Amino acid sequence: MDILLEVPTESFLKDYADILIDNGYNLMSQEDKRISLNKGYTGEGFAEEVFHLHLRFVGDNGELYFRDYLRDHPEVAKEYEALKLSLWRKYEHNRNAYTDSKTEFIRKYTELAKREYRGRY
Repeated sequence: MDILLEVPTESFLKDYADILIDNGYNLMSQEDKRISLNKGYTGEGFAEEVFHLHLRFVGDNGELYFRDYLRDHPEVAKEYEALKLSLWRKYEHNRNAYTDSKTEFIRKYTELAKREYRGRY
């Protein structure tokens, strides 16, 4: 499950991340204006329930555009499903490689969605 948490731009992302980490989330990546956390990725692979939390400032919400594009374009959603399943088998114990291998696909369709849904969010 992917979760997008938008926080006010005048706040500190790290403060929110610290609260989430104290509640069982693991830090995946951290940039100046973006933090990604997860729960359910283990050294043995994926747990039964997996959560990926995108911590962003208000307005940094490309994930919503990507989600909407997949909903409106079922053929692309099926491509994404097939990609994820193939990568899951290949990278079950390497979360970073799994994520990196999806990046180009996600970026491509997020940009298409932003053009198609200009100004939606």
